Amino acid sequence: MRNLQMLIILLSASLLVWIAILIDAVLGLKSLDRLEDSNTMTEGPLLSVITAARNEEAKLAESLETQLRQSYKRIEWILVNDRSADSTGSIMDHIQKNDSRVKCIHIDSLPCGWLGKNHALYKGYMESSGELILFTDADVLFKKKEAFSKAVHYFSKNELDHLTAAPSLTGRSFWLNTFIAFFLFGFSYYKRPWLANNQRSKSGVGIGAFNMVSRRSYEAIGTHKAIKMRPDDDLMLGMKIKQNGLRQKFATAMDLIEVEWYESLKEAFKGLEKNTFAGLHYRISMVLFAIAGTFSSQVLPFLTIFSTDKVIFNLSLANIIFLAGVYIIITKRMTNFSPLLFTVFPITALLFIYSIIRASILTFVRGGIVWRGTLYKLSELRNKN
Repeated sequence: MRNLQMLIILLSASLLVWIAILIDAVLGLKSLDRLEDSNTMTEGPLLSVITAARNEEAKLAESLETQLRQSYKRIEWILVNDRSADSTGSIMDHIQKNDSRVKCIHIDSLPCGWLGKNHALYKGYMESSGELILFTDADVLFKKKEAFSKAVHYFSKNELDHLTAAPSLTGRSFWLNTFIAFFLFGFSYYKRPWLANNQRSKSGVGIGAFNMVSRRSYEAIGTHKAIKMRPDDDLMLGMKIKQNGLRQKFATAMDLIEVEWYESLKEAFKGLEKNTFAGLHYRISMVLFAIAGTFSSQVLPFLTIFSTDKVIFNLSLANIIFLAGVYIIITKRMTNFSPLLFTVFPITALLFIYSIIRASILTFVRGGIVWRGTLYKLSELRNKN
């Protein structure tokens, strides 16, 4: 009887949470603009595009090709080769020889107290001249040549300090796509990115594929020096902007920007090693809370739906219905995936729980995170954040 009562309490609490999240998501998603709907401008402030890469030979050339054919006229590119052991540096040098707008920087060593990418982006900023700065990753594809011109127009029209845009994330397999969809679903209800568009809120967001910031504002928040040991640098950049009372917008750009998230589910698990523990503030208590919360709210109702107790059955069914509602509206607005992926939702929730456990255990076993071949000690990460 006691176990039955505990299940009722747990399912009732979960149901209330999903009702609240559904209402919040419906209202919040309405505040998101589509960057595709913006007008274009080809002349305007100088835009410095900064791309840092470490061992990115497989995707770098294609990414840069889509950047260099953008219709916006006033652009300079700062390409930063961060200690690559492959042909990344050679690709950058070749592009620099053929395009006067491009400048390459080669980094041979990493100073103490910095994560590699953050240091590389900071070095790129030091060599840039633009009134606007766009930080973008080396695997991002800009599918339309108007992407930059639409972004600069939107930035200027709204008098922004920071604009971040959500790309279309793609995968090569069914299970990877379900995991990507689940990740974006979780990111959306946990981080509530639509709050970035509420200027009274201190909640901010940033996405590595597209972080456009004014030079003045970037310097005002302390540049990447202020987040030099954060593996989630893109997110923290956006948070710093809002914490300093600056004007930020979050938009979607799924027809303009595309990123292949990871090549396989295994690679996704590996990639999440660097961000998972940081996102949980390096606390075991937060890890346990995340695991327990995900299981009880996103797996348990799919198990208790088979209960012969009518109250348990009805609560489970209600949980699944509202959960599906949240998943569907987020998936339709934030991804190009089919909402039908919800049919395997509890399995992907278990995969996500596995990724949390895996990343946390590996972080402790290694004594830190391994990112792009460099070990960053947990003690140092904690001390710097």
